[in-house]
Amino acid sequence: MTFKRYAIYFAPPAAADWTKFATSWLGWDIESGAEVAHPVIDGIDVAAVSEVPRKYGLHGTMKPPFRLRTSQSLSALQSACATLAASRAPVAMEGLEIARLGRFLALRPLGHAEQLNALAAACVHELDDFRAATSEAELARRRAANLTRDQEANLIQWGYPYVLASFRFHITLSGRLDKPTLVKVQSALDTHLGPLLPTPFEITDLALMGEAEDGRFHLIHRYALSG
Repeated sequence: MTFKRYAIYFAPPAAADWTKFATSWLGWDIESGAEVAHPVIDGIDVAAVSEVPRKYGLHGTMKPPFRLRTSQSLSALQSACATLAASRAPVAMEGLEIARLGRFLALRPLGHAEQLNALAAACVHELDDFRAATSEAELARRRAANLTRDQEANLIQWGYPYVLASFRFHITLSGRLDKPTLVKVQSALDTHLGPLLPTPFEITDLALMGEAEDGRFHLIHRYALSG
């Protein structure tokens, strides 16, 4: 399969019950590269609620999607991912919670995030030689969000505004929702997903992802954090 962009994600363990439910919620399985049926929940149009994040699959971004620099290769990127993962230890936090981020819903980690943030920063820094320069169109699109000075600096240097000090780890579960829908969907997730969420929440590997021509993301390989 040919990929137009790559990314480094946390991809939840496929066998976990919470992963199975949340993958079904989004309707796209990054492990198998196939659509999956949404859960049936009275009063919730799950397909509509999860349409925006669906193509990315269930994930937490560590290094945002990027085009591969022409002087680099996928095999070199894979080797660099393996080296990075071998130098970093797994991360453990207290758990996950269903949270509102503005007008969308996501899973957020509980507890101190220093180690998690350091891991994400390492992904941004140590793999950046593989990232092609950001296009003018992409710069303009990002700047439409009224970036802060630090976010603008991140955009110029790293190709994405919300990295390093502006990074907030999250696993997106919905697009932007109006307030009544937001309340209803959060209640449904609290009921169906909340009891399945892990305690502790652990990140034991990094996932190299590829974006296919149709915009859907696929798992290429997992790299165990063994440092």
